[in-house]
Amino acid sequence: MAKSTLESLFSLRDKVVVITGGGGFIAGAMARAIAQCGAKVAVLDISCDAAQKVCSDIVADGNTAVALKVDVLDKSSLQEACGIVLAQFGRVDCLVNGAGGNKKEATASDELSFFDIPIEANKWVFDLNFVGTLLACQVFGKEIAKRKAGSIINITSISGFRPLTRAAAYAAAKAAVINFTRWLSVHLAQNYSKDIRVNAIAPGFCATEQNRYLLFDKNGQLTERGRTILKSVPQNRFGEPNELVGAAIWLLSNSASFATGSVITIDGGFGAFSGV
Repeated sequence: MAKSTLESLFSLRDKVVVITGGGGFIAGAMARAIAQCGAKVAVLDISCDAAQKVCSDIVADGNTAVALKVDVLDKSSLQEACGIVLAQFGRVDCLVNGAGGNKKEATASDELSFFDIPIEANKWVFDLNFVGTLLACQVFGKEIAKRKAGSIINITSISGFRPLTRAAAYAAAKAAVINFTRWLSVHLAQNYSKDIRVNAIAPGFCATEQNRYLLFDKNGQLTERGRTILKSVPQNRFGEPNELVGAAIWLLSNSASFATGSVITIDGGFGAFSGV
């Protein structure tokens, strides 16, 4: 296939892409790759330092980015960021909702029974993953609706299909993201424009700072849970953030013009494995 054909299919040149949680491992990898495809990237994260680190990497590579400190659970914070993006880049073409995660205080374990998990911890995890996605779609999706064209990607998880043990709030939130993705894809297409697409990416088990305590012990060896997980992954390994960027680029590009309401699973075969 000619280089010009590939570029026409997957180029993101001059598109303005907003990425929440952009300072994290997965969303950060997406931000860097999306910028390399020609997009202008707004890296949003509650950690200003994390957002700036990703932004600096993008700029050092000769591409365009801005770093913004944003709390996805604060609509006014998102609105303020949107104003800055519009002032600097003129529009919003795409949104990637990468903010999310779990935390130890909301995870059942030998030390913490499910019955004793504080409601505040459960609520924090659910809100971060689902409400943060919904609010960002309201704020930035409104700008996309005004333009009557664009793409939104929500980051969910394989646990949204098959609830994993121990992380009840996280699994419930990711299931809600899948349902919301499908709902929003129909709502925007029917009420605003058939050229607005909403899809989701469902990663499998990737080793990140947020879940490392579950997968590895203090000596860097697999925990019992880590070993159990790998037995259910036909590829017998954890995923890497860079292995998700191809799907993101495709979904944001014009080559995915007929893809909406879809959930792309990237899990090393976990979802296909019956266990026998």
